[in-house]
Amino acid sequence: MKSILKQRALELGFDVFRVTSAAPPQSGVFLKQWLDRGDHGEMGYLAKNAAKRLEPDLVLPGARSILCLATSYHRPDPESNRPSSTGAPLPGVVARYARFEDYHPVLADRLKTFAAFLDTLASVPQKSLWYVDTGPILERDLAQRAGIGFAGKHTNLISRELGNWFLLSEILTLAELEPDEPEKNRCGKCERCLGACPTGAITAPFTLDARRCISYLTIELKGSIPIELRPLIGTRIFGCDDCLAACPWNRFAREGSMMAAAARPDLDSPNLVELLQLDEETFRLRFRNSPLARSKRRGLLRNVCVALGNGGGRDALPHLEKARSDREPLVVEHASWAIQQINSRVRTP
Repeated sequence: MKSILKQRALELGFDVFRVTSAAPPQSGVFLKQWLDRGDHGEMGYLAKNAAKRLEPDLVLPGARSILCLATSYHRPDPESNRPSSTGAPLPGVVARYARFEDYHPVLADRLKTFAAFLDTLASVPQKSLWYVDTGPILERDLAQRAGIGFAGKHTNLISRELGNWFLLSEILTLAELEPDEPEKNRCGKCERCLGACPTGAITAPFTLDARRCISYLTIELKGSIPIELRPLIGTRIFGCDDCLAACPWNRFAREGSMMAAAARPDLDSPNLVELLQLDEETFRLRFRNSPLARSKRRGLLRNVCVALGNGGGRDALPHLEKARSDREPLVVEHASWAIQQINSRVRTP
């Protein structure tokens, strides 16, 4: 059965298929310590269902196996966010995974089909459950136990087949399948990811303070970005890849067909000034099928203001002045900060 499932997974476009048991993950004590320190910031949902994350049987009673799948979002030339030439519009930097259509529905369509195939093949008495990073499970730990990859010192999963550029999804099932061998850590003495983090969010090997992470600050944080961290964000407006990009295992990265078909070239080098002019309707239309919709207009424009404050010139000032009249106080605050930054950096002739 397992070989049939693997073949079907590959046919559907998944790049890696592995299986682990539904036994509790072994990292429960570390999750509790992380939550107790408050390193999760405002991501209260991580603590809300902590008990379920540590016991898959609470998610699907009677679960015997967990199918773990990896989907590559590597692109042959992902470095599209290059510095603009003199006089060219300043581009914002978007995390690589977000330069596609929203991966949740892309993967969900295939997972739903795959789960139905599994249920029919295994004749299980209860439907299997599938998740695309939304379920109360520790998917990184399960994927490591299934052999997809190992948790690097940046706390993300690293695959010997795909490098750092892949998405995880899972299916919990009552079917009992032979588990694959776990992957062991292969970081060795390498600590490139720690040095690459612009804000020092990786406080020690395998330890992340999300409250300092640029991905958290530009996506999960709903309020003001701490003033002392704003200059460190650079021109990133949605997420950050620096710790992932520093990993030498990326030499094995390969493009996957599923996400390649969902690429959004318009998000490779978005014009910051154009983004600053989006109203609610134009924001909704442009990003309704994009991960950037998660930040909402107020969050994205907040990030754009910070990016312009860090990299913009005098030509950005009129647009930031207009943003100071925005109906969202969050945008007004960060536009004012950006104006001060530019004025202190660029002298008017």
